[in-house]
Amino acid sequence: MNLFDSLIHSAHSAAPSLSGLSPQRSSETLCKIAGKLRKHSAHILNENGRDLARMEKGNPDYDRLMLSEERISGIASDMEAVAALPVPYGQVIDRWERPNGMVITKVTVPFGVIGVIFEARPNVTADVFGLCFRSGSACVMKGGRDADFSSRAIVGIIRETLAEEGLPEDLCMLMPSERECAASMMKAVGQIDVIIPRGGRGLIDFVRENSMVPVIETGAGVCHTYVDASADTEKSAKVVFNAKTRRVSVCNALDCLIIHRSRLDDLSSICAPLKDCNVEIYADEEAYGSLEGSYPASLLRHAGEDSFGTEFRDYKMAVKTVNDIDEAIRHISEYGSRHSECIMSEDEESVRKFQLMVDASCVYANVSTAFTDGGQFGFGAEIGISTQKLHARGPMALRELTTYKYLISGNGQTRN
Repeated sequence: MNLFDSLIHSAHSAAPSLSGLSPQRSSETLCKIAGKLRKHSAHILNENGRDLARMEKGNPDYDRLMLSEERISGIASDMEAVAALPVPYGQVIDRWERPNGMVITKVTVPFGVIGVIFEARPNVTADVFGLCFRSGSACVMKGGRDADFSSRAIVGIIRETLAEEGLPEDLCMLMPSERECAASMMKAVGQIDVIIPRGGRGLIDFVRENSMVPVIETGAGVCHTYVDASADTEKSAKVVFNAKTRRVSVCNALDCLIIHRSRLDDLSSICAPLKDCNVEIYADEEAYGSLEGSYPASLLRHAGEDSFGTEFRDYKMAVKTVNDIDEAIRHISEYGSRHSECIMSEDEESVRKFQLMVDASCVYANVSTAFTDGGQFGFGAEIGISTQKLHARGPMALRELTTYKYLISGNGQTRN
């Protein structure tokens, strides 16, 4: 057994220790870890600085990688929010009795060991551990080299606290940053129960195509906002600005504004706030003509075919003109990633049609796509945004980190 396989095996061996852990003790442990994250924020920031020093500031991942006192406090708060939620396992989903007196109960149970492969997001280490621990599972994480110092500082605090609480440190396992570790995780059938990739399309495709362990796809977000014929201009400008600029590197950030042809005269007003953040706009011919002269020429580009269906993760946005809502829906169907889509409309029938027909995990009406987030949905935190349809869809939190089994009871029944 090589080193990587040995680390995975250690996490698998530690997982059963959670079966006897009371919800109260689980909550207390997470709160202690949250407190230590705040207490040792200077150490975490120092290690984060080592990571940041290796990355160009112009890299779209720089913002994702960067920590601050405020962000560390937010990470700790998310962990405390998870600690305050009920444990999701042991819940009775259904119960019924068969004619022969046999009683069948369907109950939620932990996965056991959850593997997560992610990129330059040091906060993921704390979120993943908190959610896995509260849902009764051990976690095996493999982060990107870009965030390795930061992630190890956070995991070191977690493991130290677990040991102090008399729990196995290996309930939280951070693998070395070598790429070979990912291969070991993807082959760990019987040791890891499910793998969740968090990152760009390249990472997600790689894991899905190579893993022998079941995979839940998350993360890649090509998000659209459609401004319908009846849309309110002021609302649209506000929502578009927030969805595009709040944090450009996250998966729920806006990538393409779709506008009804009848609203082209309002396009300059809708896009005006974006100037302050130097957002580059890649507009089709009609939208370009509408913006020319009102939007800074240095930030206005002609759209190419590759402008659509691109997750920019930067201060860039495409604009597409359509004849009607049906064309908007077709465009989303062709170029979207089934993550988060939005319609701006004051017409109830248009909203109903859009929300019914658009195939995405989260479909908004007059609300920024920036809200696709476990914390904003009231889940405490999230382990990722699932863009597939099996097992879980949308923000994945405690409830989605369980599976179920059947408990069958009787009094000596036998089958003919």
